[in-house]
Amino acid sequence: MKLAVMQPYFFPYIGYFQLVNSVDKFIFYDDVNFIKNGWINRNRILINNEPHYITIQLKNASSFKTITSVKFGDNINKIKKTIELAYKKSPCFNEVWPIVEDCLDLQTDKISELAIYSVLTISKYIGINTIFENSSKYYSETSGLERTERLLKICKLNNANEYINPIGGSELYNKEDFKSNGINLHFIKMKNIRYIQQCKEFVPNLSIIDVLMFNSSLSIKKLLDDYDLV
Repeated sequence: MKLAVMQPYFFPYIGYFQLVNSVDKFIFYDDVNFIKNGWINRNRILINNEPHYITIQLKNASSFKTITSVKFGDNINKIKKTIELAYKKSPCFNEVWPIVEDCLDLQTDKISELAIYSVLTISKYIGINTIFENSSKYYSETSGLERTERLLKICKLNNANEYINPIGGSELYNKEDFKSNGINLHFIKMKNIRYIQQCKEFVPNLSIIDVLMFNSSLSIKKLLDDYDLV
């Protein structure tokens, strides 16, 4: 069993979906503390050939609150209009826009549910068959454990022998700590992905929305394997 655990992000970049696609089960880490100025409620898209943030307004967000308890405001329609205007001339707009619109029309006021739904919906469109779970629903009994200890416990509950983490976690987690518990820890590192955008110079690491607007689902599925495990 290959396992990954990650906070839910709002229309995350393609590297997030590479992580999702690389494992048998992906667990949304939605009962940990909210991260300000992160990717839970915002991402970047191209507007007039330049990267710009699209940010969902939050209500009383705090790093002392769990992601599941954070609610958002009423600027969804503005974000929808911004995305629509930015990509209406892109080659895949007619196919992709209804999917993006469906995500943003989700009947909820919780940022965790909106972010999770964006990942689930895009994963289905691309053709990812990974199993998804929420830590708040299935692993709440582990919430009081220290960071590494909790991940090890979740791995053991799933009989996972391999845990994959984003490359940024190489400074947080020690391979020996996992190995001593019978689990191989790997870090996923996205390669230099490029595709044709409507601008002179390629802008990397934008929201998956940008990738969707310029690539077929089949092409994107191929890009999901463009990474190294270290």
